[in-house]
Amino acid sequence: MLRILRLIALWEAISAVLLFFVAMPIKYYFYEHLGLTKELAAGFSYMVGLFHGALFVILALMLIAAWRIYKWSFLRLVKYLIISVIPIASFWIEIDLKKDINAGIK
Repeated sequence: MLRILRLIALWEAISAVLLFFVAMPIKYYFYEHLGLTKELAAGFSYMVGLFHGALFVILALMLIAAWRIYKWSFLRLVKYLIISVIPIASFWIEIDLKKDINAGIK
């Protein structure tokens, strides 16, 4: 389960990067330069945001499940949940989980 959780944390962070540094700038500034309509740019931003939001919810639910399964401290769960709210900080969760996986915790 930690491997799946690690991948979800990674994809959640990547989706945040895409949302904040690709989709939103296209929506608000660069859609005309790319030959897009405002509606198409807004739709693209909406879809990336939807994907990012779904990954965020899945990440939070899986963190709670991992807390129960692996008997993490409540402080570790809270730390991960707070970090997951900070855009792009889920990369840190992914790196931390990779350490657990390499230590042999499955």
